[in-house]
Amino acid sequence: MNSLEGQFLVAMPDMEDERFAESVIPVVGHGSEGAMGPVVNHELANLRFADIVDELDLGDPDAVIRLPDLIRQGVVMRGGPVEKGRGFVLHSADYTSGNSYKVGDGIYLTATLDILKAMAFGPRPQATLFALGCCGWGQDSWKTKSTTTAG
Repeated sequence: MNSLEGQFLVAMPDMEDERFAESVIPVVGHGSEGAMGPVVNHELANLRFADIVDELDLGDPDAVIRLPDLIRQGVVMRGGPVEKGRGFVLHSADYTSGNSYKVGDGIYLTATLDILKAMAFGPRPQATLFALGCCGWGQDSWKTKSTTTAG
């Protein structure tokens, strides 16, 4: 099996499934169990990064208010229909922890609170993309879709 990890899935213009219409999804994991990745181009309009930091009680409320606007007003992406309440952060290689997963050259995925604390209070990665939820395909659904698409 050829892994698509590190590649992008781009929805075709006639995609009828609204969960994936007009979506760009980097495949951050693909193996015999299936595939997963967050949608990276659909912003959640009424949610900002500071809302997440505040909701999860990651820092003193005064510290959250003092966050630079660029951080406080950071966008949150709609990552997909799976695990909607879980955060997934794609980030640059200048931040890694024991919980970081290498996706490709210089790109990591971390889905634990330590990355959110680092994004808020430092030391922050140079580049980040924060998504709530992800897309996932089990082994059988991925095979079916791949076979249908290829055939």
